[in-house]
Amino acid sequence: MTQPKSSSYLWGEQRTMKNKTVLILLIALPLLLFLANYSGATDGAGSVNIEEQIKVLLDKIAHLKQLIASLMLQNEVLAESYLVVNMEDGSVILEKNINQPHSIASITKLMNAVVATENLDKSQSIILTSDMLKPYGYSPSLFLGLSVTMENLLKASLIQSTNDASESISYFTGHEKFLELMNQKAKELDMDNTQYYDAHGMDPRNHSTASDLIKLVEYINEEHPDIWNITKDNDFWLPDPTGKMLHFKNLNVFYNDPEFIGGKTGYLKEAKESLASIFELNGKKFNIVVLKSQDRKADALKIIDFIKANNVSMSGSMAYK
Repeated sequence: MTQPKSSSYLWGEQRTMKNKTVLILLIALPLLLFLANYSGATDGAGSVNIEEQIKVLLDKIAHLKQLIASLMLQNEVLAESYLVVNMEDGSVILEKNINQPHSIASITKLMNAVVATENLDKSQSIILTSDMLKPYGYSPSLFLGLSVTMENLLKASLIQSTNDASESISYFTGHEKFLELMNQKAKELDMDNTQYYDAHGMDPRNHSTASDLIKLVEYINEEHPDIWNITKDNDFWLPDPTGKMLHFKNLNVFYNDPEFIGGKTGYLKEAKESLASIFELNGKKFNIVVLKSQDRKADALKIIDFIKANNVSMSGSMAYK
């Protein structure tokens, strides 16, 4: 005996049918308009200019297909906020809640790196104190009394997202002064919805928006591309107190992807998973920021696949909210 279908199943079928109907209408609309106007489409000689009309029609259909794909992607990317920008021309490809502030966790370390790069000499050394080693997250190669360079602290901060390394960097200028410089830089970059309360990202009050972080990523790409090189490194070692060399593992799952230009991930319970990054796809660079995601890798891969599948490299926006 055939079991009756549940109301939720039937509702799902109805919604799927409705979505398919909408998609068919969207694709068919340009064709209907073309046929309706066919008799009036003539060139200067009075003959029908069919080739030109067909080209316009195909362009419209291609654009609609990409729009439909982006609308479908909206249901697949589960992050609460994201923004994707074609860095070639600044056009917005995808967007969702781009001005909604979220806790950003270790993406904080990108601003830490900018301030350190612009205000410190990478060969400068500092002796680590107990205050510098307070942040959660123990690094055996960063220990009390160690003399370490800013360059090595920066690598530890960006590669393995080591919080005590980020904290130690702030003491080169004085901790409070360093935070002032981070927030000052955010203002200089017109990151109006961004605020830093610590130098590493463990404080959930550190917040920003997708639109603000796009600006930071673009700035790093233009002014400090060496920062991206560090974020792709997975060959960084420092000795522990016994002299044993320890490896700082790169925590970014994309670090060895040839399409990954650079970026930083973050995680906190309050922030969930986040990503601020650049990928080169279809011969163009794309700035991809994902905030408050349950699975940043899955969300980022869906966005990347969308760009590749739709050959998104042209000028112009396909944005949706």
